[in-house]
Amino acid sequence: MSAHEVAVVIDPARFDAVVFDMDGVVTKTTVAHRGAWKRLFDEYLAEAKGPDEPPFDDRSDYLEYVDGKPRYDGVRSFLASRGIILPEGDPSDAPDQETVCGLGNRKNVHFRAHVRDVGVEPYTTTLEFIASLRAADVRVGLITSSRNASMVLEAAGVQHLFEVIIDGNVAAERGLPGKPDPAVFVEATHALGAEPAAAVVVEDALSGVAAGRAGGFGLVIGVARDDNVDELAAGGADVVVLDLEAVTVG
Repeated sequence: MSAHEVAVVIDPARFDAVVFDMDGVVTKTTVAHRGAWKRLFDEYLAEAKGPDEPPFDDRSDYLEYVDGKPRYDGVRSFLASRGIILPEGDPSDAPDQETVCGLGNRKNVHFRAHVRDVGVEPYTTTLEFIASLRAADVRVGLITSSRNASMVLEAAGVQHLFEVIIDGNVAAERGLPGKPDPAVFVEATHALGAEPAAAVVVEDALSGVAAGRAGGFGLVIGVARDDNVDELAAGGADVVVLDLEAVTVG
């Protein structure tokens, strides 16, 4: 049976809460993130290593090193893969500073410009799934490593759908480590009045399904937006779908 033929049913008698990742699950922002990362790293690699250095691959490099991770972790992870170690710097670093934080802030400039100029669309099937959950009194939360969550959710018109939102700013304030550590999912689940064993994680990132598995969640759903069904299954997803239209409540 292929991924799009899998029928997943969320039983409200078993599950009290569902926690969604934002980018690529609720909002169509993955293209903007990929473009921002590629622009950042291609420019930096050319400066640091010269024109013969292979560019950032916006599929394989993106999925392995930056997808789902806090911004500075993504910078650090990808640069290490190319043998580059930079000073950590400070979150207040200017975008032109050659530090982990400076490069992360430069990526954020590119991303915010895209959201401002192009806007953000939600996935219609995700909204339909959330409506079904709310109608069945299953509580709904959202996590994201992004510090731009309020801007993105407002641009997509979906901020009101979530009872609890744990974004990159909240995680930093509370000292919560990023994915693949399950801390943000656990924090959101507890804020919803549920325990991980009675909650569902919905993720499109390898780091996210790994976090769901590590956190002992009752069900981890992987959403394969990148033709990466096998990778998500191997990484920790209990079930993988191509779109949330395959998931119902009942």
